[in-house]
Amino acid sequence: MSTPIHDLPTHPLVIAVGQAPCKPLDIPANVTTAADLVHRAAERGAGLLLLPELFVSGYQLPGIAADPARCTVSPDDPRLEPLLRACAATGTAAVLGAPVRDAVTGALHIAALAVDRAGRVAAVYRKQFATPNERAAGFSGGDAGCTLDLDGWRLGLGVCWDSGFPEHARAAALDGAHAYLVGALFGTGGGRHQRATVFPARALDNTLYVALANHIGPAGPYTGCGASAVWGPDGRLLAEASADDPELLTVRLDPAALAAARAEDPVLVQPALHAAPAPRTAAKLG
Repeated sequence: MSTPIHDLPTHPLVIAVGQAPCKPLDIPANVTTAADLVHRAAERGAGLLLLPELFVSGYQLPGIAADPARCTVSPDDPRLEPLLRACAATGTAAVLGAPVRDAVTGALHIAALAVDRAGRVAAVYRKQFATPNERAAGFSGGDAGCTLDLDGWRLGLGVCWDSGFPEHARAAALDGAHAYLVGALFGTGGGRHQRATVFPARALDNTLYVALANHIGPAGPYTGCGASAVWGPDGRLLAEASADDPELLTVRLDPAALAAARAEDPVLVQPALHAAPAPRTAAKLG
């Protein structure tokens, strides 16, 4: 564990969560939309903007796999320049979904790009829990988590299905995360139930803030169910967008709320969390 669990930020942080339509495989257009949302987030006092999974390209797995040279991005991709300039001009960081390709192996990944306040790609997090459909389409899971630091706030990253595994958010919390930021595509139908169930659980399980940026409208073979949202460290819903419309939420993350939740429910300081798994007994009942 790199940061003691009890170390909390000293000042609040305002974050923005955005949902907006993106154009299939049109990276310049989607980057322009992201840059515009950075400016709007900055006008509302946000220090960071979170956008959905594969926002840069749309959730277009076959198209990306068929032409990875055109449809993936790298940290030095000139098509990202409008976004990088927006972050530098406003001093607002951004986290948004993008397809990437490993420069050595050629493996495709669904990633989250983290752009710092100076307009540089500071981190590329590769989705660890790629779905069976994503693997079948040629995308691999990443092998490492990612925690960002912004104004003393530690922010763990996740992409969509990562959030369905409790150990993913727990790993972020044990690395000292105060918030868990997830860009996703939850569709209409079962996706509505999943997003409404999983995210408050992750917040309550780990006494941290949880933010979700979700797609709206058509996204590859799915239709995003929207309802991007932020939950507090007690699992309570703090803000929620509509199911269908473009929207930008801003939420103030408060160190005092973190401290209160962790004092009331000190789940992260149990000694067993930081030791080898306890042995298990077994018994046959019939």
